[in-house]
Amino acid sequence: MKFFILIVALGAARATLYDQKLDAASTYDCPYCQPEQVHIAFGEKSNDIVVTWSTFNDTEGSFVQYGVGVMSRQAAGSSSLFRDGGKARREQYIHRVTLPDLQYNTTYVYHAGSEYGWSELFSFHVPPQGTQWPVRAAIYGDMGNKNAHSLSYLQDEAERGHFDLILHVGDFAYDMHDDDGKRGDQFMRQIQPLAAMVPYMTCPGNHEATYNFSNYRARFSMPGGTESMFYSFDLGPLHIVSISTEYYYFLQFGARMLFTQYAWLQQDLAEANKEENRKVRPWIVLMGHRPMYCSNSDDIDCSFDAPVHVVTGSAGCQEEHSNFNVTRPAWSAFRTEAYGYTRLLAHNTTHLYIEQVDVEQQGKVVDSFWLIKDHHGEYHY
Repeated sequence: MKFFILIVALGAARATLYDQKLDAASTYDCPYCQPEQVHIAFGEKSNDIVVTWSTFNDTEGSFVQYGVGVMSRQAAGSSSLFRDGGKARREQYIHRVTLPDLQYNTTYVYHAGSEYGWSELFSFHVPPQGTQWPVRAAIYGDMGNKNAHSLSYLQDEAERGHFDLILHVGDFAYDMHDDDGKRGDQFMRQIQPLAAMVPYMTCPGNHEATYNFSNYRARFSMPGGTESMFYSFDLGPLHIVSISTEYYYFLQFGARMLFTQYAWLQQDLAEANKEENRKVRPWIVLMGHRPMYCSNSDDIDCSFDAPVHVVTGSAGCQEEHSNFNVTRPAWSAFRTEAYGYTRLLAHNTTHLYIEQVDVEQQGKVVDSFWLIKDHHGEYHY
């Protein structure tokens, strides 16, 4: 499925690595207290960074040591027990620590953990303050752990300082709940070199639906207090809105959240569209997993003209490499079957640039366009 832009105390009978779990409270010999799957996200403000990681023992504390150049500060957080919904009922502890009120436009070093063990050293860059600076994002979805074609290119770009954030719009690992959640652990380890360095902002896709999206809700830490299912945040000249398109398809988990999201979205967009807010943040970017419009099907969802709309689901999809089974309609400017990802540059309040990277051609840019708007306001039908 494509989309769009506009953790364990086990039963004694299970022969797994985690059956050897030790009591962290009674010994420092705690091999499963080592932090792993480290990743970061924006908090309620762009200079708040939330650090999330996992351990397979209770470490009786969640800490991040951090600072500019040297780790001179420490912040404490909390952990929660996550039990996967599979037959093994594997458990792990998900740790979250917020680093608040960081200096804008500043690089920090950090590691995460406790007295029982620390992660390796990572760094991240806090974005500039205000709205008058160009935001650079990588955008993609549909990335499996077995065929993450784009991951090495994304990691290379991140280490070169090319991105201010990542937008991963659904479908992680194929699937995080598989093998009693072990696949989710593998995937989160894979993306750590990228996601521990650049704020990794997400939304749920259909492949996260098992056990009421429990793996997704437990593993990620988005702002807004809705278990990462829907939220918004401001960055430079952008107001970015993330929604769950899946509420419309998995009603067995309760229709209440669909209406809760709808009411929230109305209020959020109304606030973002106020003249004083639109003046400083004119670009409203909506991300969700399923497209409103597309050009690879002739059903009712995809057969009519659209506003400027990008479907980017090729980071490492393992369902189908190509499914363009109809002639490209005239209103569809470009399609590609190659694995890759999208780059977005919000250059300023009037110019936004988007390009598509083809990793099968060693990172070649195969399509690009500028979106230029001198006037930002409501659409009228």
